Amino acid sequence: MDIVIANNSHRTYADTICETILEAAQVRGTGIAKRQPAYIISKMEQGNAVIALDGEKFVGFCYIEAWSHGKFVANSGLIVHPDYRGQGIAKKIKQKVFEHSRVKFPTAKVFSITTGLAVMKLNSDLGYKPVTFSELTEDQSFWNGCQTCKNFDVLKRTQQKMCLCTGMLFDPNSKDSKKEVKIKEKVFNRLKSIKQNLFLKKDKK
Repeated sequence: MDIVIANNSHRTYADTICETILEAAQVRGTGIAKRQPAYIISKMEQGNAVIALDGEKFVGFCYIEAWSHGKFVANSGLIVHPDYRGQGIAKKIKQKVFEHSRVKFPTAKVFSITTGLAVMKLNSDLGYKPVTFSELTEDQSFWNGCQTCKNFDVLKRTQQKMCLCTGMLFDPNSKDSKKEVKIKEKVFNRLKSIKQNLFLKKDKK
């Protein structure tokens, strides 16, 4: 199985991707905004999507959306074909699209709104933190994308302050993110120092 950055050559999978997303929403009874094949294809052409394939068979997909002039980025439409669920593939796709987002938009805040506990767990593992909707993008075009979700009336009644979805955010400039980087640097430097000392002791012998 290959998980790669999607491009125009993958446009033939657009219909299958949209159908899989819709079927998953109906089975789970959750609110998932519908997407049209043309929109999915545009993400592929922009290099803003990740697709998983088993040979030529569709396995999974996720795409990137940029908002507020690139200040915010969302990884949306995460889906795995029913034949491949329960194998940890969603986590691999999520990791791939998150890393791709960080490369293309290194200073952007990466956010997610979801009702799925599994997605919340994946987000948490990547460093996302639960936040209020007020900390997410104010770009109205993003929120307009929720209109095809069956829970949109809740979002509308609360003036976009809350819904059944949970908002989660990864901020590369947050104290927690910077602290994690510093801890990793300290661990690396410590291991490097131990290794150097071992070599020095060996040379003395």
